[in-house]
Amino acid sequence: MTISVRGANKRYGDFAALDNVSLEIPDGSLTALLGPSGSGKSTLLRSIAGLDELDSGVITISGDDVTGLSPQKRDIGFVFQHYAAFKHMTVRDNVAFGLKIRKRPKSEITARVDELLEVVGLTGFQTRYPAQLSGGQRQRMALARALAVDPQVLLLDEPFGALDAKVREDLRRWLRRLHDEVNVTTVLVTHDQAEALDIADRIAVLNRGRLEQVGSPDDLYERPANEFVMSFLGSVSRLNGALVRPHDIRLGRTPDLALETADPASAQAGVLKARVDRVVRLGFEVRVELTASSSGESFIAQITRGDAEALGLREGDEIFARVTHVPETGLISV
Repeated sequence: MTISVRGANKRYGDFAALDNVSLEIPDGSLTALLGPSGSGKSTLLRSIAGLDELDSGVITISGDDVTGLSPQKRDIGFVFQHYAAFKHMTVRDNVAFGLKIRKRPKSEITARVDELLEVVGLTGFQTRYPAQLSGGQRQRMALARALAVDPQVLLLDEPFGALDAKVREDLRRWLRRLHDEVNVTTVLVTHDQAEALDIADRIAVLNRGRLEQVGSPDDLYERPANEFVMSFLGSVSRLNGALVRPHDIRLGRTPDLALETADPASAQAGVLKARVDRVVRLGFEVRVELTASSSGESFIAQITRGDAEALGLREGDEIFARVTHVPETGLISV
């Protein structure tokens, strides 16, 4: 179901949580609302759900104006960061809750719950209670409960934020597979750039209540609309005024190291001499912290472990750096 937000405004005193936000969320898509704390992403999600009332603006779902409707009448499944499970109920009863209050037939409830528990990988856990599940299992139970009533839209507010890094990574992959299977229009709030890039079809970047850019992960990463979007979707370095990705900086012992592979658009950044301040090995990648000799400006390059070993980089070494690629927008410091 297509979601349309037009001219959404929401203030809390002098603070503008949403500042004239308009956004189209296509039917069947998985759209991530990405931004730092206070950017307005959760307020936007809660407004779509009907949990927050807009000061002005219109929200439609499949062409129907739902702006004034209660959450119960919007046909939406909502999953919070902190599970919100009924602790005194078993997994089966938690998942069945929405169906029971809608007075669905018992046979239908049993079949639907069994189907969903299989989909989310909790078959065999029906009689356990939330306290007997891991954090990841509880979150999968919450997703099953939200999906049980066949919502038009699934809204997820930082669903994996309370979990450790490995569990978050596993659940991201699982959520992407689940979305492809059930094909429900899904909106995910996250402040985690890797999470958004990993699973979303489209990303909407918010900052201080405003929508900065909307597009595919590739669009935003390769063609950022502004410096904020570029810096929020990954690390950036600044060389001779140009904003570039650290992995698009080539290092070498001589100035002509990157002439054959350099992007013509990167010529503005030139070749510069730099001092190695620190070499940090991060598995396959190596982060090299440097200071430009001419300007004293600090910047970071990311290279492969093999390249680092070939160069034999040590703290205090003088080397040369050149940009091999810049975003299509060619963002320049002002």
